[in-house]
Amino acid sequence: MKKTLTGLVTFIFTLFCGLAQAAEGGTVPERAIVGLAIGAGIAIGLAAFGGALGQGKASASALEGIARNPGAANKVQTPMIIGLALIESLVIYALVIAFLLQGKIDTLLH
Repeated sequence: MKKTLTGLVTFIFTLFCGLAQAAEGGTVPERAIVGLAIGAGIAIGLAAFGGALGQGKASASALEGIARNPGAANKVQTPMIIGLALIESLVIYALVIAFLLQGKIDTLLH
């Protein structure tokens, strides 16, 4: 599964890297704009998917630990919330990158 996902991401990045470059003569081909738009969508989609999986795994593990030892709830809850915040920050970075790609599209169109 991990190799398949890595291969898919590598394929997508290599496919759209060439599309993001401007053509000679200063004109921007439509496929470059389409490549940037698809790249922005894929970036936020993969980040949201990975973040959701990570947060689900972290929450499930923390709740299982609390269920096994209710007395440790205070010791488990704080690191879990910090971990969830760090996972969410990675998703926010992907959102920022998607916005930057959208801004690049706007500058290429105008």
